[in-house]
Amino acid sequence: MTRGYLSIVLHAHLPFVRHPEHDRFLEENWLFEAIVETYLPLIQMMDGWLRDGMDTRLTLTLSPTLCAMLIDPLLQDRFVRHLDGLVELSEREIHRTHWDRAYHPLAQMYQQRFATLRETYFHYGRNLVGAFRKFQDAGKLEIITCAATHALLPLLTNHPPSLRAQIFAARDHYRSCFGRDPQGIWLPECAYADDVDLVLRDAGIRWFIIDTHGVLHARPRARYGVFSPVFTPNGVAAFGRDLESAKQVWSKHEGYPGDVHYRDFYRDIGFDLDYDYVKTVMPVMGSRSFTGIKYHAITGPGQEKQIYDRTAALQKAAEHAQHFLETRMRQIEHLADIMDRPPLVLSPYDAELFGHWWYEGPEFLDYFVRKAVFDQRVFTLTTPTDYLRHQPTQQVCKPSASSWGEEGYWKVWLNETNEWIYPHLQVAQERMTELADRFINPSDLELRALKQAGRELLLAQASDWPFILRTGTSPGYARKRVKDHLLRFIALHEQLTTTKIDEKWLGHVESLDNPFPDLDYRHWSTRQ
Repeated sequence: MTRGYLSIVLHAHLPFVRHPEHDRFLEENWLFEAIVETYLPLIQMMDGWLRDGMDTRLTLTLSPTLCAMLIDPLLQDRFVRHLDGLVELSEREIHRTHWDRAYHPLAQMYQQRFATLRETYFHYGRNLVGAFRKFQDAGKLEIITCAATHALLPLLTNHPPSLRAQIFAARDHYRSCFGRDPQGIWLPECAYADDVDLVLRDAGIRWFIIDTHGVLHARPRARYGVFSPVFTPNGVAAFGRDLESAKQVWSKHEGYPGDVHYRDFYRDIGFDLDYDYVKTVMPVMGSRSFTGIKYHAITGPGQEKQIYDRTAALQKAAEHAQHFLETRMRQIEHLADIMDRPPLVLSPYDAELFGHWWYEGPEFLDYFVRKAVFDQRVFTLTTPTDYLRHQPTQQVCKPSASSWGEEGYWKVWLNETNEWIYPHLQVAQERMTELADRFINPSDLELRALKQAGRELLLAQASDWPFILRTGTSPGYARKRVKDHLLRFIALHEQLTTTKIDEKWLGHVESLDNPFPDLDYRHWSTRQ
């Protein structure tokens, strides 16, 4: 008999970035890079599990904004253009490196990799949401949702209709994508505060993930720590993050991805080679960007980098997978000896770590899951929903307010760099509720304007913008996005309340910000 359970949860999310008004747009590459380096490799990996008849269990968040982009025809077309460019560039690299014994095999590897990724993309009809749905329908994957636009939910508790709209809009969109209701939710940034679970319960969501201290500081004290879920007073299960398994992967100094054998993320031919040679795959003419073709290993902290050895890197990934397996076995055996129920180790990670930031991450995950299925009997891979099905009786606790961000609360998303956002959001949130209460039976045109107002508010609430403002990676873009969505909301509110709806302008805005086509504006109503 198994002595315990392990649940690996990958959180896949990107902010909604779609700019039909431009032929190419730099930030759309966030999506294209994630598809090439993370999402398609994960699909290929799970295809292999199905092919080999493996009884696997994996949990994956697909955020509503990510799903909206993955199924958008415009972005699908642009991704094909991006991928075709990589195939063409990699073919040129084969010719350029023909006489270079160190680089030539890597150029061939990239050409083959991009070509097979393209085959996989078209095999699934360019619909990656449908590809992931296949694995869920086969019982091998549990897909969970997230807040509609990844808003930091504790900052919405002072306006319950906005909290409700973020969660209910996500649930509705999940239904349209996967033909069922979500059982679990990834709280954006694992951020939790009182009253969030009440809305989750009303939406029919059974469980969520919380950071370690959210469970350890619960009242009363959680008897089993993070190694068994707790039920909130509102009856929703909270699963705590295991720190030990997180450290092995996430730690800057001790984590696997920093090994010197792995591929270096920053050294890329998009910056190393002549601009005229790589400009065909650049998202913006005149600027440089990553191509994904990288020939060097991490090597060490210095500037000098060794040539990437793919065989050595995969061998190291297999060794790390074995190490991760052995440490999980020891951990679960120890916990099983001191607990009166099978322990659960829950290990959540950003999905983009596997492939995008850590190039060998998908292979590591593949090796580990195969070893867990075939080479041990100490623990069983599971999902939180399956664990609750087998262990339905749990302690009732009140989790502590928390997040997995810096210092464990909301400092990253509410500080001197981004505090200006929230007074404007508060006004817009209150006005959206006024609109929802005012329009009981709107005309067709009014309904379009109300739905668009809701979209603009949701997009302005995304936690990605204050995060970017804090980190300083693309602050100008983040600031513009917040202002654009708020200004469009203000214009829509004014047209609905004091002037008249400009249908031509509304159609233009609908063409720009088009997620959640079936958004229900009544989610913001106080009558709910």
